[in-house]
Amino acid sequence: MTIATPKDAATVMILRKNPDNGGTGMEVLMVRRHPRSLFVPNVHVFPGGCLDDDDCDPSLEAFCTALDHQKAYGIIGDIEPPEKALGTWIAGIRETFEEVGLMIAYEKDGSMVALGPPRSEGFSIHRRFLTEGRVRLGKILKDENLTLATDRLFYFSHWVTPELSPLRYDVRFFVMEAPQNQEALHDGLELTDHIWISPQRALAEHEKDRFGMVLPTIMNLRELCRFETIEEVISSTKHKRIPRILTKLVLKGDRYVEVMPDDESVFGPPFL
Repeated sequence: MTIATPKDAATVMILRKNPDNGGTGMEVLMVRRHPRSLFVPNVHVFPGGCLDDDDCDPSLEAFCTALDHQKAYGIIGDIEPPEKALGTWIAGIRETFEEVGLMIAYEKDGSMVALGPPRSEGFSIHRRFLTEGRVRLGKILKDENLTLATDRLFYFSHWVTPELSPLRYDVRFFVMEAPQNQEALHDGLELTDHIWISPQRALAEHEKDRFGMVLPTIMNLRELCRFETIEEVISSTKHKRIPRILTKLVLKGDRYVEVMPDDESVFGPPFL
């Protein structure tokens, strides 16, 4: 059997304080994949996607805040070629803009970009053109005089799709606090819905078979449940040892399910 080579990818867990709970606790932005998606259809994930060649363009280093190729490779050293390390941050930001319309970037004065009227229309066009491949991220940044807020994304975990899967991804998970001056909106193409939800509620709904998720998503949400605040989550990433977790597929009944590499009692929903 030929084992597919996993594609490098990035996903971003975007957190905000729970607005319905007096500002205590936190919610994470999740999106629902299209039912006709080739990979894990109709499940809830975090915004993200594959790295493309443009994400690793050396010229984009000049648009990154407090992060360069060398520093990025120092954080993500198990990726080749080294240029892909910084490209992982860039891909996470680009995919977040394409999928949910949040532009994680700074204005010239150092403030987070605001996307309210009348500027929202222009950025909607940027988003559509970027998704369609009609414009590159670098040109948007140059035209709008923006720099990427790479200093706001913190490396959180690393998961690899099982070897038996025909489509495989080598995914770096990042965590960040949501910008306060932007509103998320799913793209309506790859994604059919989005929701702000507490990690605890997402897991509870999943247990009731009302909120489909795959194993890496479930495990990352479980880890988020360890923390009371966004600040604690971000602080936990400092000097964090992040292992490469390669899950596996095992047959349970008549379906394959994804399980943890060292504990088959921890598994996700049917995978194949």
